[in-house]
Amino acid sequence: MYRRGGMLQLGEASIVVLYFFLLVCLSVYGVHRTYLMYLYIKGSLQRSDPAGFFLPANGHSPRIDMPSVTVQLPVYNEMHVVVRLIDAVGRLCYPRSRLEVQVLDDSTDCTSRIALLAVQRWRNLGVDISYFHRSTRIGFKAGALAYGLSRAKGELIAIFDADFMPSPDFLSRSVALFVDDRVGMVQARWGHINRDSSLLTRIQALFLDAHFILEHGARNMSGRFFNFNGTAGVWRRSAIVSSGGWHDDTLAEDLDLSYRAQLMGWQFIFMPDVVAPAELPTDMNAFKSQQRRWTQGSVQTCFKIVPRVFLADLPLKVKVEAFFHLTGSFNFLLVFVWSLLLFPATAVRGGMSGWLLWLDAPLFLLVAFSVVLFCALSQRAIGGRWIARLRSIPALMAVGLGLSMNNSFAILEVLARRTIEFSRTPKYGAMAATNPKVSSPYRRKRFTQPVIELVLGFYFACGAAYAVFLHVFSVFPVMLLFSWGFFYLGWISLIQQQTLIYGMLPAQRESEAARHVDDD
Repeated sequence: MYRRGGMLQLGEASIVVLYFFLLVCLSVYGVHRTYLMYLYIKGSLQRSDPAGFFLPANGHSPRIDMPSVTVQLPVYNEMHVVVRLIDAVGRLCYPRSRLEVQVLDDSTDCTSRIALLAVQRWRNLGVDISYFHRSTRIGFKAGALAYGLSRAKGELIAIFDADFMPSPDFLSRSVALFVDDRVGMVQARWGHINRDSSLLTRIQALFLDAHFILEHGARNMSGRFFNFNGTAGVWRRSAIVSSGGWHDDTLAEDLDLSYRAQLMGWQFIFMPDVVAPAELPTDMNAFKSQQRRWTQGSVQTCFKIVPRVFLADLPLKVKVEAFFHLTGSFNFLLVFVWSLLLFPATAVRGGMSGWLLWLDAPLFLLVAFSVVLFCALSQRAIGGRWIARLRSIPALMAVGLGLSMNNSFAILEVLARRTIEFSRTPKYGAMAATNPKVSSPYRRKRFTQPVIELVLGFYFACGAAYAVFLHVFSVFPVMLLFSWGFFYLGWISLIQQQTLIYGMLPAQRESEAARHVDDD
């Protein structure tokens, strides 16, 4: 009996020790998040504009040394937004003699005809725009960009995904930063045309604003590495080529190339005041698919790049920041494993008393407080009704916890070395706000995962009630956040599959594109 009891005590102790070990690991990343805020506050986002080396004083006729630019538009099955993208790029204010546009279309549906009609329309208007269609998606997005690069004429390469709508002055403002020959890439901040469409889009906007304003801003200002985000950025062609070009061995070709280029000595610049508007995913299943791909890509890049960073001749501060940056996605796996220990650890501690019952409270507060400050500081920097936007922070935290299972499975697939296909995030265009009764073939159907998320939501709701019963009040708010996050992700995923997803029918969109051509 004693031996059996001893074994039970050892098992209980192991649960508690692992529980607090994981929580301490998460707290370390919370401290790092706070340090990024310190770097951001210490630095200054006020950067002097170049003297206008490429652009003359009157801003009209180009100087002879103005660089040529190729704008690449990688597209795959985006019937709802491809015309909007091409139209926005066609309106870019840049000398036509030095501007080339490439539509790199890997589509397997009617997007190809829609895009080709739009290309013909802008070609008739005098834009040097070309349409390329690959018969296979070899290399996915990285393959398409490499294919276009081999045929590009520009010294600089601007890239926009299908859901973006660059403003007419985007190139004139970003190209000016290449007066320094050491600059290899400039990245603009993402804007959100549908920020207030739903709670989901408000949550995404908060997260992305913090990522760009604070993470990119702090890293760039402090001389640390940051990354190109796959879109709304401009590369120097020689930086891409000298760094080995686009690789397709990860799902984060942008992150991979960014680190390889900076390891080669190229400098990156973040432009917080240049905003490229884009559409946020409105479909929960599409959002989870996007998060899954981003997580897998970052983990793949982590294994590939971290050894190179630590072996490189770089300052220690750069190496440490690169480690936290590239390993950040593992937080989801830590959170998910830790969440599964919440209930048993609560049960074990329910029979105890004293300081152990409240030991996790300061660690919870450290992580939560860093998230709140992170979002608040970024929203204040953006301005407007920033205080009102902070009301979505509790939901952001809940969804972040709820995503832990989705993204943990993504990490495990990478660790298991499974073959992973690039899964794009479908967008539904302006019709998402005006015509919710039209279906889209891009709707993702999932059943098993949402049901598991609902079960976990119920599990953590029971855990919250059990924590109150045992008087372990420190875990009660965390249990509620987990319950809210899993319930929200699972319920919305199922509900949206029972309703018709926004977007124009293929025939309608093709007819609309053809009408534009006829009008011109």
